[in-house]
Amino acid sequence: MILGRVRPSPFYSLVALLSWPFVKGLFRLRAEGVENLPPGGFVLAANHLSNLDPWPLGIPLFPRRYLRFMAKAELFWWPLGPLIGMGGAFKVHRGERDLDAINKAVDLVREGHIVVMFPHGTRQRKGLVKRHRPHSHSGAARIALDGNVPLVPAAIAGTDRLLRLGPMRVRYGKPLDVDGLDPRAVTEKLMVEIERLGEGL
Repeated sequence: MILGRVRPSPFYSLVALLSWPFVKGLFRLRAEGVENLPPGGFVLAANHLSNLDPWPLGIPLFPRRYLRFMAKAELFWWPLGPLIGMGGAFKVHRGERDLDAINKAVDLVREGHIVVMFPHGTRQRKGLVKRHRPHSHSGAARIALDGNVPLVPAAIAGTDRLLRLGPMRVRYGKPLDVDGLDPRAVTEKLMVEIERLGEGL
């Protein structure tokens, strides 16, 4: 659906329109696997390199799809908080079992939204990723299982090298088969697939 019942906010649309020429032209964003994304609501889980990761995830899908983001509560200060809220984000208290944020995400995916999660929990610092397996969080798996919606892995590259003008890359995977798996097992499967998608980006 193009701008169906799940519509981006005016602010989300404005930011997407203004940044599209820079992301697609200057930073040479290329996307693979858009055809893998299912209709309706789902959880989109990706690696996390920088605060600009939402752009390569969202721009290839605009204006047909609208992304919602779980953002750390520390970002919701005036005037940034209202702006990122208008951009589709909602707050989560990191380091706590924030059931309100989880329930909010479950409600959103059930309503047809795409909720973006970064299961690494924080940005990955260059060099550490290859030497140490990042600690993963099971929130993305729990939301997908509780909401009974697909869990889709994705990999991002290039948002940590903006001074070299990219290139930015994103690769969307196919929804994972999670039948009969608990959240921890789903998370392990998800992390393996994100790492596989990132190879060669």
